[in-house]
Amino acid sequence: MKFTKSIREEDVKRDWILIDAKDKIFGRVITEIATKLRGKHKPYYTPHIDCGDYVVVINADKVKFSTSKKLENKYYKHTCYFGNLKEETVEKLLKNNPEKLFKLATRGMLPKTKLGAAILKNCYIYAGAAHDQEAQKPTALNLNELK
Repeated sequence: MKFTKSIREEDVKRDWILIDAKDKIFGRVITEIATKLRGKHKPYYTPHIDCGDYVVVINADKVKFSTSKKLENKYYKHTCYFGNLKEETVEKLLKNNPEKLFKLATRGMLPKTKLGAAILKNCYIYAGAAHDQEAQKPTALNLNELK
């Protein structure tokens, strides 16, 4: 009888991955970030364990959109007071706070549990080309070579 191998939290080997989002399509970048954060690219992926890698995203403000999604897509926030539903377009978020835009989009692709919130803490997003994780020596991921 064969059993499925389940990995423990202590046995997870985490890598640091650097993704340059300059002139890349937003949705494809977010999909790749969520896959790496979740750990689905690893052979020992376990759904109930945080077995993903650390992801560093640079040039978040220079990302492209495939169609007019900048104006169509909106993110909503409610303040729990009557009539206070706030909405922001993707274009406005990209201009004012691209880190928040990437976090919101990535959060939508992760589990809606405590595990999803813990996984999202492994993602570091920067609007410019400089980042604070040089000491960890992240390996650059070329999104053009992925299929």
